[in-house]
Amino acid sequence: MGSYAEEDVLLPNSVLGKAQLLLAAFESGADRLRLSELSRRSGVPKASAYRLARELVQWGLLDRHGETYELGIRLFHLGQRVPASSVLRSVARPLMADLFTRSHAAVHLAVLDGTHVLFLEKIAGEANVLTHSQVGGRLPASCTATGHLLLALAPDGPEQVAALARGGLPVMTPRTVTDPKVLMRRLSMVSRQGYALEVEGVRTGYASLAVPVAVPGSAHAALSITAPVAQVSVDRHLATLRATAESIERGVARKTSYDMDRPAVVPRSTGVRPARATAS
Repeated sequence: MGSYAEEDVLLPNSVLGKAQLLLAAFESGADRLRLSELSRRSGVPKASAYRLARELVQWGLLDRHGETYELGIRLFHLGQRVPASSVLRSVARPLMADLFTRSHAAVHLAVLDGTHVLFLEKIAGEANVLTHSQVGGRLPASCTATGHLLLALAPDGPEQVAALARGGLPVMTPRTVTDPKVLMRRLSMVSRQGYALEVEGVRTGYASLAVPVAVPGSAHAALSITAPVAQVSVDRHLATLRATAESIERGVARKTSYDMDRPAVVPRSTGVRPARATAS
């Protein structure tokens, strides 16, 4: 039988358990939730949900905007300390900077987060701010090239589209895809061709081109460039974009393999010696 402390942490009725349920309420892809929705989705009574949400806001794990709550930026920063994410970003950043120099387009690295894309890294010039895609920011997957690519590759892509469609596909520009059937046809095409091109789906006058980045042991990431429509061309940029993605994949594979093979370092001050290997 485990200790009381161990059991108490795992119980949904514990404070930590209830806090976890509140944060998990956003896993369906909801961007912002009212207190009543937080309570309903998590199963935490409204009074308790209010008290916990207030504390989570103080800790930076939730942000409050009027009557609604959203996940806090501190969660993103904590997530970047996870080894897999940290390795991906550290390997990708210099390669993305080189791609930016050659393409003169904003370069993004993103992953699928429910029905949204989450931007892990971004390289852009001062004149190409594109504030909607800041690091740690999220955009509806149905609007973006990275989102179309990741939805097309995701095993549960159709379910995610259905979840988006239940609330109505979001509209960001007059050219944003808002018909679920049209979106599914586009995802099928993206799956066949291996890249996604989105024109003015997020911002009028801008286009994005995205390709997959296969990450060992996790779902795909997406690498994209974004620039004024006249400057984005499949013929001109796809090969370079894919070459950069492949370089990221190789770098992550090498880094991951090195870290797994590297022997553990035992601090001298402990006086502990590595155990002798035995046959199993």
